Amino acid sequence: MTLSTLIFLALGLGVGVGAALHDWFPSAVMPLDHFLLDPLGQVFLRLIQFVVVPLVFSSLILALTRVKNAAQVGRYAIKLLGGYLLTSPIAVVIGMATAIGLQSGVGLTRFEITAIETSTKVPDLIQWLIELIPTNPLAALSTGNLLQTIVSAALIGVGIQQAGTKAEPFVSFIESLYAISEKILFMVLYTSPIGVFALMSSVIANQGLGVIGNLFSYVLGNIIAVLIMIGVYVLLLLSFRIPIGFFFKSFKASFSLAFGTASSNAALPVALKDAMENYNLPQPIASFAIPLGTALKRDGSAIMQGFSAIFIAQLFQVPLTVNLLVSVFMSTLLVSFSTAGVPGSGIVMMATVLAAAGLPVEGVAILAGVNRLADGFCTVLNVMGNVLHAVLLAKLESRVLEPVAVPENNSVGV
Repeated sequence: MTLSTLIFLALGLGVGVGAALHDWFPSAVMPLDHFLLDPLGQVFLRLIQFVVVPLVFSSLILALTRVKNAAQVGRYAIKLLGGYLLTSPIAVVIGMATAIGLQSGVGLTRFEITAIETSTKVPDLIQWLIELIPTNPLAALSTGNLLQTIVSAALIGVGIQQAGTKAEPFVSFIESLYAISEKILFMVLYTSPIGVFALMSSVIANQGLGVIGNLFSYVLGNIIAVLIMIGVYVLLLLSFRIPIGFFFKSFKASFSLAFGTASSNAALPVALKDAMENYNLPQPIASFAIPLGTALKRDGSAIMQGFSAIFIAQLFQVPLTVNLLVSVFMSTLLVSFSTAGVPGSGIVMMATVLAAAGLPVEGVAILAGVNRLADGFCTVLNVMGNVLHAVLLAKLESRVLEPVAVPENNSVGV
């Protein structure tokens, strides 16, 4: 079976086991989760994080050494950022409009407000742009700061081009680092069904499927908004004459892992392999566009934050004035570019959006219970939007992409 099939089976089994534990063996949930499920899930996420930075760093440098000049890198960046600035506002509007149209938060009552630790500091755009530049490339690598790692790799890649033959020993070292990272990733991927099963079982065992009952309209509304945005992606694929079925088939392992882990960073290594091996995306484009998109492109987060803000406004009966809608739109758009690609980051950034729009931050505590269930769908959209823009960049660069058949007997499936 392919990796994506194994992950889907692990997801289903995790939901079933988690629900059974929650409903039939509640006394076993705490010890089983504490000593087995949660540790297994966290170990898997840490293994993925272990390989993300060296893989991104080495692949991006190698990609840049194959690019003709710095102007070509700039052209890639401008086209990608232009695409992000076009589709991200659409995602925010879809999230907000879906909540307004469905009236998801209207009429809901009797929610208990519990304390939750959040940060309500509104992001500073100028400071965020300044902090993209690392003062120490080794510090960027050691802290796992993906944006600073990308900038470091880009600067080093340009420096390698200028140094010429003198940089060949360093390039050989980077090639070795990339090869080693690939082998580590290959081994880690074999553990992904176990990790996904543990993560999903832990969530359902602790919260139960019944947690969706009171906030069913919230979860359903997020899913509807995600499906609408996927429709926008399909229209983009059609307009660029890109085979839709082949696109989704090539990246199904990435999407299934994104859903199971709710982490864009965890899906990044698999997305890179899917892009180059299954979709046959040129390595310079894949190695540059997909890490950049993982750090910046968050359409799922944009939908969740926009939908959640309107949902909270309806829940607390706050009038939806023009000023409020503009505040939600602007803060959501900015937050979507600065949300970390790790599980649970959306619920923390949600407080930032609510504070910026002047909405009750206490609403975060209400949505905390079901956010993880909606987060999986939104993370799939994050990864999908990321790889879509990489594919569109290849089309804009006039590269002919020859479809490569996905091996049916490939046990790893990437």
